[in-house]
Amino acid sequence: MTDGTESTPEDGAPAGRRSRSRGRWRVAALVGCGVLLAGPAVLAAVRLFGWDDGTWWALPMSGLPYAALLCVLLLGAAAALRERWLGAVAAVLVVLQLWWLVPRFLPDGGDVPAGAPRLRVATSNNFMGQISPKALVDLVREQRIDVLAVEEQSDSAAAALDAAGIRDLLPHRERPADGDTALYTRLPVSSAADPAWPYPNLTVDVSGHPVQLVAVHTYYPLGDTRRWAEGLHRLAAAAPGRTRDAVLLGDFNATLDHKPMRDLIDTGLVDTHEELGAGLFPTWPQDHPDFRGVPPVIQIDHVLHGAALTAVDVSEHALPRTDHRAVVAELAVRE
Repeated sequence: MTDGTESTPEDGAPAGRRSRSRGRWRVAALVGCGVLLAGPAVLAAVRLFGWDDGTWWALPMSGLPYAALLCVLLLGAAAALRERWLGAVAAVLVVLQLWWLVPRFLPDGGDVPAGAPRLRVATSNNFMGQISPKALVDLVREQRIDVLAVEEQSDSAAAALDAAGIRDLLPHRERPADGDTALYTRLPVSSAADPAWPYPNLTVDVSGHPVQLVAVHTYYPLGDTRRWAEGLHRLAAAAPGRTRDAVLLGDFNATLDHKPMRDLIDTGLVDTHEELGAGLFPTWPQDHPDFRGVPPVIQIDHVLHGAALTAVDVSEHALPRTDHRAVVAELAVRE
């Protein structure tokens, strides 16, 4: 017989009380994991159904790759808690994330024909003209750039770039008077701008092969998601029939997970980073005054190209007084 009192282990805590405490802790852990899992689940649905196209969902969609890490951690938590429903949901989300992310780490394996002409391009967002002009000119010289696209380039910054010697390296240019985006090139310009493209463009001769360059700078989604999406829509509308010999480069203000960006690529373009299996290489924010100490976390600067070209190499470069890393890519002109 017992006297109705709870048994007390050697540590002094009643067994029943300890059991109730563990139960409350488990419930709290499950609730916390469920709340954390809701974020990646919602983002996965947004990506699957394209709900970020012109909506505020474009903002959290920029961080989708980081949701994969969270899902892996929650999968581990589900295993520790021995909770099947949590593990099942986390596992499905991990598979979805891998489906989207793994191709970015696997090179396409395209062959570069021997003797194919090479084209070296670079894009740099000049942060409202505040970039160090000398640093940008040095990059062009050291990387042997043939074509440079610049975004957020003011008149005074363009003059400073000229004073730093850009004309000596890239004497030809396409810089509309009413815009902040321009193209500079050392190669012969074979034709004028195509008005069908909504951004500055020109066609250069690469060892007898015409290649059309388009400098892209879409509006940022934080300012107006509809205007941001419209810029990408206009690119996609102009692209059919024009992408084979084209290179689109610049600040797209979009990642490879955004629906309008994926629609643009589906017109016949390839992202250079993804083609080379370069993985995730964030380009923004780089030393932004509002995010001091925060490393780049999203990749919004891209080099896209058509089927007549093949990516050979790609790299990112931090330059003084700009919040974007410059992207340099080498492309082979196959036909």
